[in-house]
Amino acid sequence: MGLTPANTSVLPKAGFIIGGEKTTDSSIGTYDHLYPATGKLTQAIPLGGKAEMDAAVAAARKALPGWRELPANEKRKLMLGFAALIREHFDEIKSIVMTENGSPDMMAEAFPEWIADLFEYNAGWADKIGGDMITTWPVPAFDYTIDEPYGVVGIIVPWNGPAISFGQMIAPAMAAGNTCIIKPSEFAPYSCIRLGELALEAGIPEGVINVVPGGGEGGSALCSHPGVDKLHFTGGGHTAQKVLSAAQPNMTPVGLELGGKSARLVFADSDRQKAVQAALMGCIPMSGQACIAGTRVLVEDSIYDSFVADVQNAVGYVKVGDPADKDTAMGPLIHQQQMERVLGFAERASANGAEVLTGGQRMGGDLAEGYFVGPTLVANVDNSHEVVRDEVFGPVVSFMRFKTEEEAIQLANDTPYGLAAYIESDDLTRVHRVAQALDAGSILVNNAYGLPAAAPFGGNKKSGVGRVGGIHGIREFIRTKNVYISMA
Repeated sequence: MGLTPANTSVLPKAGFIIGGEKTTDSSIGTYDHLYPATGKLTQAIPLGGKAEMDAAVAAARKALPGWRELPANEKRKLMLGFAALIREHFDEIKSIVMTENGSPDMMAEAFPEWIADLFEYNAGWADKIGGDMITTWPVPAFDYTIDEPYGVVGIIVPWNGPAISFGQMIAPAMAAGNTCIIKPSEFAPYSCIRLGELALEAGIPEGVINVVPGGGEGGSALCSHPGVDKLHFTGGGHTAQKVLSAAQPNMTPVGLELGGKSARLVFADSDRQKAVQAALMGCIPMSGQACIAGTRVLVEDSIYDSFVADVQNAVGYVKVGDPADKDTAMGPLIHQQQMERVLGFAERASANGAEVLTGGQRMGGDLAEGYFVGPTLVANVDNSHEVVRDEVFGPVVSFMRFKTEEEAIQLANDTPYGLAAYIESDDLTRVHRVAQALDAGSILVNNAYGLPAAAPFGGNKKSGVGRVGGIHGIREFIRTKNVYISMA
């Protein structure tokens, strides 16, 4: 029967949005974007380089005084209008998300509402950002602080969830009074382009949001630009080092939301059905291409064998296939190279003595032309195995035993990452105790999987620096000025 072809009719024309103008001419060439489910061409993506980034920074700097000084209530109204327009284009945005990175319908349909909610929530902060009165001594003085925007913010977003990252980063940056340049990956540029177009339709002033898709050359030009006042990067640790190096000569401050190797602690007193479903969440959302995924499942020894068997049985009910099919739970990986990387992890795990219970191979039949790998469960591993230490960024979940609560915490924290951790237990006393001991930025309990707009999100250790979400996300994009008036 074959897969549904990519819905290219819904895609915006690929190009750049700079200072309110849509351009398609690239100074460095194009990239052929392939629909991950079929490997077929959608469009040639113009790539942004130094020339495009120079123009975007100039446009953002030109727009900065007007946006910064715009009354806060007017900023709020414009952002709320943008959120409403996003909701009006629900079906279009959902289809774009599905086509750019192969997200299944059942997941992509959550994105437009999520993005709109992020803009609505952060719009509420636009007229509440202020400062503090400071107590002074030993001489009389009047001391206060002013919260002000950095200025021009460069934002680099990943290919696994560019539309969500658009909302997570641009909404608080705008609410704080900054103007923005967003660089989506050439692997998934369409949602950011269309959101940039909708921002203009909603009345967001020209130059406040500039969209420049591209790869490493564009990223380097943005990060090293002296006209950029703050950077925020979401992606992998290797690229983050390049971002920091490029930003260093200008001493540009950088926020980082990086990878994870999150542990899920399954205690014997947990709800078995919920815990089994939770274990599969390391595979299913975004086909495991999610930094927050709980890919290390630590199971109490007394239930380990039966629990792993239950998860293995549940895999048979997970539909992997056509993103357009509303029953599909897992779509393809983003491209050929990522698929080969994931398969390499499974192959080496098996060669090193681990037991690959399911998956670990490219899927055939109607899926053979796409980049499909089914849920891959790996048992008989310990914390020294590569598949446990490194971020696979694919549908691969490993299982390990623990005997005591203390051992579970030690295993969970024995990682260079610290983005998230999960606890499955019906003992709330234990939950609070373990949550405090885990070294991670987000602790999610009992099959929890969500990042509400009001909640801070970010990592410890090699998982990053800074937070997005809530007031913490606003603070990521403001700096504080102190004013001291002597009254002596």
